[in-house]
Amino acid sequence: MLMRTDPFREFDRLAQQLFGTTSRPVAMPMDAYRAGEDLVVHFDLPGIDPETIDVNVERNILSVRAERKSPIPEDAELIAAERPRGSFSRQLFLGETLDTERIDASYDAGVLTLRIPVAEAAKPRKIQIMGGGERKELAA
Repeated sequence: MLMRTDPFREFDRLAQQLFGTTSRPVAMPMDAYRAGEDLVVHFDLPGIDPETIDVNVERNILSVRAERKSPIPEDAELIAAERPRGSFSRQLFLGETLDTERIDASYDAGVLTLRIPVAEAAKPRKIQIMGGGERKELAA
């Protein structure tokens, strides 16, 4: 049988049964880093049906929402309920230098990965320097 040592777990179980929610916060852990010309963000969403994942960008706010339903039948006797379920959401404020029109999203092994490219206008570019007497007219 399963042994429990946390005295508050029983209160969590009761809250889950009465209100359909857990008293523990639901987290969506993430890692974010710059790799070459992309900002890469990984969200941990184990056990999530990919059909429930919703990624939106409005202005410079990226919103990620997902839902994990309980696999426990309603008539089952609950012994432990520690895995978070319900709705998850997270928002990120994106800088003006990112191209939000070309975000690539993939979901594999419980990890949602977003690749957000740096906008062309924000990339460093080489400026050509002309010699003293050389002047070129630019066509408009």
